Amino acid sequence: MSGRTAVPESVGVLAPLVPSVELPAPADELGVAAANELGWSGIVLPEMRLLGRRVCLVVELMTEAHAERICLGQGPVTDRASVATWVWPEFAGQVPEPAVRVVGVIAVARHWRTGLANVVPFLRYGDAAIVVPTSVVLTNDYVANCLPRARAYGVAVVRTEPDAQVDLDLPGRAERAHAGIDGIHRWISELAYDKILTTP
Repeated sequence: MSGRTAVPESVGVLAPLVPSVELPAPADELGVAAANELGWSGIVLPEMRLLGRRVCLVVELMTEAHAERICLGQGPVTDRASVATWVWPEFAGQVPEPAVRVVGVIAVARHWRTGLANVVPFLRYGDAAIVVPTSVVLTNDYVANCLPRARAYGVAVVRTEPDAQVDLDLPGRAERAHAGIDGIHRWISELAYDKILTTP
């Protein structure tokens, strides 16, 4: 038959050489457990996509600013283009005060490379950590490649066991200086503020 290739019936499908790594619990649960293990105080928001990366934000609600915004009817503004103008000098004193402070960002991932790629862009605004399965931590790739990069960036590494228990494998760098408030930072805080108010 033209256009077809004959395949003997005895040919089977080969299984992958490396078994698939699965997370023992949903990302939201592991994010909360990791924040507790790291000693981060605040609210751990459900996993969300920010700047194309999946992360759990750990935030602190600024109660005075929140109360003032309620009184003035200034709810969260999630339009990125609008919020980007809030840092312009001509708008000083005319825009709402941030009602949320970003404590840190956690990425729950099946591989350390994905985790680092997700959290490193947010190091400007707070601390960062990744959560990976213990099976990943026990590899030569993790020791030779992940640990030096995580130390260099100051990213904490938390490992999760098959029963969803978490343990700190590498502490982050607490003395890092964070960037000043910029348009993206304000936008992230507004998204977090909106999430706090709309999450049951």
